[in-house]
Amino acid sequence: MNAPVVTETHDRSDPTPAPALFGVVEVGQLPQAVADFLAAPGHTPVPVPGVGRPDLTHAVDLAARLYDGVELPRPLDVGVLLGPQDLPDGVPALARPLARTWVAEEELADAAEFRRRHPGTLLMVGCYDRLNLDPVRALLLTTYRDREPGLTLLSGRDAASVAWNVAKQYATVAPGVDAIGLFTDTDRPPHSDGVRVFDDRDFERVDIQAEILGTRWRRVAFQGHGKDDSVNLGEFTICGLNPAAPARAGLLGPRCAYGLPCYKPEDKLVPLNRVEAVEVVLSACNSGPLADLALYDPRYQLLLNALDGPARTVVSAVSVHDSDRPENVAWMRAALSGADSVDTLNASLAGSHPYPAFMRFGLPQGDAPAAPPPAEHRPDPLVLTVGRRLTTLLTSELLPHNHALRPRLVKLARKVDLWVSRPTHLADQSPDEIRSSLTADLQSLDHVITEQVAANPENEIMSYPAHFGDRSSLDPQVHEVTCHCGRPAQEFTRRGLLPHVSDTICAVCMRCGDVTFRVPEAPSLLAYAHDEVEQGGVLEVRATVEVARTGPVRLGLFVPTYLREDTTVEPGVVRIRAGHDRPRDVAFRVRFAADTAPQAYYFTVFAVQDLAVSTARRHFGVVPRRT
Repeated sequence: MNAPVVTETHDRSDPTPAPALFGVVEVGQLPQAVADFLAAPGHTPVPVPGVGRPDLTHAVDLAARLYDGVELPRPLDVGVLLGPQDLPDGVPALARPLARTWVAEEELADAAEFRRRHPGTLLMVGCYDRLNLDPVRALLLTTYRDREPGLTLLSGRDAASVAWNVAKQYATVAPGVDAIGLFTDTDRPPHSDGVRVFDDRDFERVDIQAEILGTRWRRVAFQGHGKDDSVNLGEFTICGLNPAAPARAGLLGPRCAYGLPCYKPEDKLVPLNRVEAVEVVLSACNSGPLADLALYDPRYQLLLNALDGPARTVVSAVSVHDSDRPENVAWMRAALSGADSVDTLNASLAGSHPYPAFMRFGLPQGDAPAAPPPAEHRPDPLVLTVGRRLTTLLTSELLPHNHALRPRLVKLARKVDLWVSRPTHLADQSPDEIRSSLTADLQSLDHVITEQVAANPENEIMSYPAHFGDRSSLDPQVHEVTCHCGRPAQEFTRRGLLPHVSDTICAVCMRCGDVTFRVPEAPSLLAYAHDEVEQGGVLEVRATVEVARTGPVRLGLFVPTYLREDTTVEPGVVRIRAGHDRPRDVAFRVRFAADTAPQAYYFTVFAVQDLAVSTARRHFGVVPRRT
């Protein structure tokens, strides 16, 4: 990419900077300058071997706007210098206070054994070309999901850049540098107080280049598609080109490396090393590949350009990842609370990736909150149960295409699909809010189902035992249970042969026949009544219901079609709240006409909860009225 011409439109007036925190020196002056600094930190500038590196001297000038003091940072437990022979004298001494114990690079040959001998937080310092698959990958994996910050890196494109990144770790943030920003081209996250959020809608109407370069950021994250060299933000592009860095012959580069124009408008490029930010988060795939896995010449790499700039901390993606709404929400919360970005992002992705997606360049802050526990993508079990039941109701052909329930079921199915999707646009809802919304929908639908069945017991939804059973195979496991008539019965399960065919659970008594039907996790029912009732009399029915989930249950009772004109059921339907730890009894009365024909009949009690209908059938006889 060609270097952009940037016109800054923001008022960038600041108080007069404090005396210089960093001193640019010749490489040969570095050892003495480091000794002077360590002897009197805060009174002597932190030395930077930037002579001959105009990009670093410019970064030192930008850093004066972000930092106003020096302090010794909290050291990590173990430090390792990678290729110490490649680092100029003075750099190891400048890095030494950043770790309590330093060990030889050779000990990294066996990462697992290294971690066993040297537990705790780990710092690796070295030039970028030393950050190879071996040993970094193994160390990343062995430190992944630790409850304390794992691997921390300090690096740069060359020895001078490494020294600059070590030097920045001593700087303290100036008052007023508190802006937090999220620029995303792949999400429209909820806005949060204290975070300036820009998404694709803003890219059409806001000068994003001026927003980024015209603000002193405490933390800023860039999320979008791209490669090693760029992150796309609509027509704006975060650019990895450092024109001061030499090109390396024979290495692949982007279009601009071959004299071609950039694939995006060049007046909308944002040079990453000019972004005034204490922390830069590059939330794009492969934004910080290991040196032997990089796609492009280091001259064009985002990570290295960020490390050349004033940022004390750079967060980059070592490979591909699925960052989306959950990570953006988690990162904004972390940015506001001071939590570590790498630990937060990796914890949020832990349910999707078995590997760390992000790496930390720059020491974790000692006063940061503890790392969050690894996230698991486990939606509310009720959401999953309802989703399975919706699938069977909508795709099994149990309900005809014009069934009155279908529009309501389809609407709820869309919600459930969003709730189980990790990057859902409803991810800003809390689990309690999702549960509340779902239970409200279930209450309404359960009421409709109950009323429909009470009005017409031949409703297609009541045919589920036969419909699903015909498309099932018998599970060989059988349980002995007791029928409501008091005789032994067998309870067994028919397993659906297709994903949209629900399992069904049935109990059969040799006297009463198929007594009960239900689907897994649905209420179980039994119905108790006398064996006989006189013409014109009242049959007292006691229905006992047990539920898998505490909550409202609706119950009703109906008799076969040929008996309905001679009977009245009281109440028609009833709503109760049942607990999963105890059965509940519900009373019904069936009143018979005086001229009801004496013979054997049956009644069916049904229960509805969470779109599932359970039934229990009981036989009885009507006998002549005694005179």
